[in-house]
Amino acid sequence: MAIGVSANKLEVLQIARAVAQEKMIDEKIVLEAIEEAIQKAARSRYGAELDIHCKINPRTGEMRLTSRTTVVEEVENEAHEITLEEGLKRDPEAQVGTVFEEELPPIEFGRVASQTAKQVITQKVREAERERQYEEYKDRVGEIVNGIVKRVEYGNVIIDLGKAEGIIRRADGIPREALQNNDRVRAYIYDVRPEVRGPQIFLSRAHNDFMAALFAQEVPEVYEGVIEIPRVARDPGSRAKIAVISNDSSIDPVGACVGMRGSRVQAVVNELAGEKIDIIPFNPDPATFIVNALQPAEVTKVVLDEESQRIEVVVPDDQLSLAIGRRGQNVRLASQLTGWSIDILTEVEESERRQKEFATRTALFMEGLDVDEVIAQLLATEGFADMEDIAWVELDEIAVIEGFDDATASEIQTRAREWLERQAAEQDARRTELGVEDALLEIEGMTLPIAVRLGENDTKTVEDLAGLTPDDLRGWYETRDGERVREPGMLDGMEVDAAEAEALIMRARVAAGWIEADALEPEAAEPEEGAGADAGDDSEGSLDDLDLSDLEAEAARLGVDLTELLGADGDAAEDGAEAGDEAGEEAGEESGEDDSKP
Repeated sequence: MAIGVSANKLEVLQIARAVAQEKMIDEKIVLEAIEEAIQKAARSRYGAELDIHCKINPRTGEMRLTSRTTVVEEVENEAHEITLEEGLKRDPEAQVGTVFEEELPPIEFGRVASQTAKQVITQKVREAERERQYEEYKDRVGEIVNGIVKRVEYGNVIIDLGKAEGIIRRADGIPREALQNNDRVRAYIYDVRPEVRGPQIFLSRAHNDFMAALFAQEVPEVYEGVIEIPRVARDPGSRAKIAVISNDSSIDPVGACVGMRGSRVQAVVNELAGEKIDIIPFNPDPATFIVNALQPAEVTKVVLDEESQRIEVVVPDDQLSLAIGRRGQNVRLASQLTGWSIDILTEVEESERRQKEFATRTALFMEGLDVDEVIAQLLATEGFADMEDIAWVELDEIAVIEGFDDATASEIQTRAREWLERQAAEQDARRTELGVEDALLEIEGMTLPIAVRLGENDTKTVEDLAGLTPDDLRGWYETRDGERVREPGMLDGMEVDAAEAEALIMRARVAAGWIEADALEPEAAEPEEGAGADAGDDSEGSLDDLDLSDLEAEAARLGVDLTELLGADGDAAEDGAEAGDEAGEEAGEESGEDDSKP
């Protein structure tokens, strides 16, 4: 049965208004969608080559269907273009560009035309709704929203936010928290992306900033900015540490966040499925901040290495397990919170290590400087660690040692430099014997000891070095038969960190002509939306973005079993925890550094 378009003019407006209100979009968008649907149906009725336009009066609902003809100098499409001569016949004042409109009679919609019109209108309305959702939520990144669990798909939770839907991916949820359909839940918006199938609103309950935002809701001083939470470190669902600082000296930031009888912090704990929270007073002094972060363990001594962002912490023997925490959790969170790599030693181990280092330096000075044990011990006691320290230090720093004079200091420094020259000559001879080319020494950061070590590992040319990875130089961990085993690197024991190893290889690739020198320039850092202390929570890309063929090709080039690697990756968290236990048994815990091979 055919339906007349002009049957009821006001009905069209009523329908458009109802759809606009339901979808919360502009009524004008719905009318434009209806106009486009009628135009498409009219072209199928009168001819697709015609330039047909439909206009609906938004006040009266009156529809006007016209076919347009344009006056042009040279006709390319006779269906809707005419020459100037023909245009003058219609209107003596016509000129190039004049448009003539011919009104067409209303059309009737058959079954196919009605279905086509419905699809057009539905598509336009859906696009407008998606655009509205994106515009509404794109500026709400960093907020907490309330929603209802709509469904759970393969570990991903779809949340109904009322006007839109959000998703809590498996990695963004709290482990062991079982959300069921129709459960009310709060989550943190950390990303909104405009995608083809509609805006994707990514929610998280494991994000570091989710905890900070919860404290802002529960603690008025945080909401007003009197108390700030500069850093957060979380092991979602288990334990967390937050650093707080007050801009008002009369307000205790820790006490304000805890609340009367712990009421404020307990509200956050309940929301996070019982996650225990340590509230740490922030301090700009790294040593004090790290000691605070390791609470409840007591610290007796700290030694900072600011250049490598590493700190050595000494604790009493009975405090070691408390400082490390269960599966290394306490020291790992402290490292994430402070941004420093932390090594934990007991007082006994620290004393033994100091004595061993003292004896080693004493023996080196006795042999290299040809002095007796007393002089060698004096030099070691004054803090000289190796021959380079003695050779290139100011002469006055040696002369001030008790029992030394300028002549003695000058003689000791001369012997140190001669020893270094002999060592350099021996190492250069060894390098030549191994066949390491001279071009390798021209790379910035390359030293003779490193060149010799590379030559001993059959890396003798710039191309050989360029083909390595940082793990080849520093070593890596592998899981074998359920045990985590470390594979040694070429430069083990030479104190080359990951950044230095990568820089050395990249410079070799530039020297070999594999890449341009511009590739070594650091890219400008982009501002983060909702900065977090834990990189693991940061806007992860979708698995759809991975190119498996490229990954397999790279794995094959490196000689890595991709299946074994991916299987081991799933146990990364457990392996890291086991490593923490092993470190505790050895009375040394190292955190903040990942040596696992990619």
